[in-house]
Amino acid sequence: MKIDTFFTELKRRNVYKVAVAYAIVGWLLVQVATQVFPFFEIPNWAVRLVVLAIVIGFPIALVIAWAFELTPEGLKRTEDVDLAAAAQRPRHRAWIVVVIIAGAMSLGLFMLGRYGFREKKSVSNETSAKSIAVLPFENLSRDPDNAYFVDGTQDEILTRLAKISALKVISRTSTTRYTSHPDNLRQIARELGVANILEGSVQRAEGAVRVNVQLIETETDSHLWAETYDRDIKNIFSVESEIAQNVADALRAKLLPEETARVANVPTKNPEAYDLFLKAEYFAYQIYSATAKDPAETARNAAGLYESAVGADPNFALAYARLAYLKARIYWYNTDPSPQAIDAARKAAERALALQPELAEAHLSMGYVHYWGRRDYDAALAEFDKARKTLPNSANVLTASAFVHRRQSKMEQALDELERSAALDPRYNLLAREIGSTFVYMRRYAEANPFYDRALALVPDDFETQVYRVTMLQMSGDFDAASRALATIPADIDPQGSVSFARWQLALAMHQPDVALVALEHAPSWLLSIWPNSLEPVALLRAQALVQKGEIGPARAAFLEAQQALEGLLGKLRAQADAQSYLALVYAGLGQKEAALESGLRATENLPASRDVIVGGSYLTQLAMAEAQVGEKESALNHIEQLLAIPAGHALSRASLRVDPVWDPLRNNPRFQKLSQEKKP
Repeated sequence: MKIDTFFTELKRRNVYKVAVAYAIVGWLLVQVATQVFPFFEIPNWAVRLVVLAIVIGFPIALVIAWAFELTPEGLKRTEDVDLAAAAQRPRHRAWIVVVIIAGAMSLGLFMLGRYGFREKKSVSNETSAKSIAVLPFENLSRDPDNAYFVDGTQDEILTRLAKISALKVISRTSTTRYTSHPDNLRQIARELGVANILEGSVQRAEGAVRVNVQLIETETDSHLWAETYDRDIKNIFSVESEIAQNVADALRAKLLPEETARVANVPTKNPEAYDLFLKAEYFAYQIYSATAKDPAETARNAAGLYESAVGADPNFALAYARLAYLKARIYWYNTDPSPQAIDAARKAAERALALQPELAEAHLSMGYVHYWGRRDYDAALAEFDKARKTLPNSANVLTASAFVHRRQSKMEQALDELERSAALDPRYNLLAREIGSTFVYMRRYAEANPFYDRALALVPDDFETQVYRVTMLQMSGDFDAASRALATIPADIDPQGSVSFARWQLALAMHQPDVALVALEHAPSWLLSIWPNSLEPVALLRAQALVQKGEIGPARAAFLEAQQALEGLLGKLRAQADAQSYLALVYAGLGQKEAALESGLRATENLPASRDVIVGGSYLTQLAMAEAQVGEKESALNHIEQLLAIPAGHALSRASLRVDPVWDPLRNNPRFQKLSQEKKP
């Protein structure tokens, strides 16, 4: 048969008409299946079955159209019908009407699905269907000491899920605030901003473990998937990997090939090493969550267990990575500020990367070694970027980058990262506090307050946030609100003297030296100034209050006491710049002009504000204070102008210039008066 004859025959046998009609009606059925079925919660396999049946039926319909003809007498074989006579009969256009109606219905269903059901769902609930929180697992073991193993199992499953970029996974610091198997799952899901919750329990007995999990879609309270695993304890990793994979499948989250490998990764094949590792994690988390009664002792216990874990398995890269982070953290927060601590952190991170170059936790730890150990921000950010590629759902990685960007004065970028981190860890009060503090650095004080409110709503006894809020209110010039905020902190709450410091600072700004001295009566010998995170001798604070009171003799004695305490720190690397900066104020109080200027300048050279706007900004502020006290007015004004141009709102504001008595020597200077005026929007 010639090709042109073949196409003529297709047309004569109405095959074209059948093909067009079938395509339109088939499309209509697909729209019904994809748009209407989900509304009635018909399973997705039914949708796939309809689509498959339509595809298979298309060639069958064409064959039937070729072989048979629809006549007034019914369906007959084409060979038995006189097609020439049939062609002379009047043509009916009914099939065209059917096609038009079916096409209109298909288009209507498509638009309804695109802008109807889905829009309604997005308006009522913007939560992603591929979002999940893993609640604390229940410990069904008879031995309550197995709590560390249960916590570790939950955390490991959460970590594996966090490696899947198609999912949104809430961090442990938010989920740990809830109990196992709570009744109000829908409310919890809304608080966490997720559509699904994974619950579970763990029972460990001798060498065996039973893990029971269930995945729940909270809006409908429907169980998407559940399973019970009975395994030998040495196969716990396969259980954790299978759970993560099955959760991803249930949520229809597609894993990239490299993500599949990461989810299935086994950190160690040594059960003893893994058990030691989980115990170390249990203690380390107490430090990170600020629940450790004795952070130094808890840190030693955790570090010892990590070291025992890598002793049992020298190839345990994850244990090396976590040891590195712990050592770097206790160095930065002065739990162990020795050079040996940061050196141990560096060596552990290097070992982790040598064993497993793509390990995200190792890159995160090495980033902190660069940041906390040397303030090498570029190297730190490079490591954090590598970690983010394999931990796309990690709030910790985003927070790490934000903290570095703040040091670099990149506050807008830090805000964006902190807000994205808070979306992954919505119940973590620290993130709300840090967003508020970032606004403080930018001198956007009014915008900071709601985030401090948020932090306190999450943890009402978060007194550290209250102290931050007091400083914010003071820097904004609202002394009454700052006093009210201080009054909410119980008298017996004074971690490291930080509350006493806040009371002293506010009283001095309000020209109330007697109140300032009362605030120091029960304070420790060294008080924590939370914004630069440094310790200041109580003798220096007392001296400044006595100067304001006009008691020069006692003030001089207090200055000399502070001098002796601070000069003893000049030989310690970590404390040297802090000591130099405070000594500038001491020497100024003692009338030693050259010594004051030299000491203050050395502090700003050791850590300039251009390298660290938070701590360096505080040093520059104290240098300007010393200059004002010793009569170097122009230099003080230059530094004030410099400070107002950078995000150092924790250390200096236009409101503080107007009221803080430390600036009284500049009060009548026209340039100072202009600098202290609020800029019009």
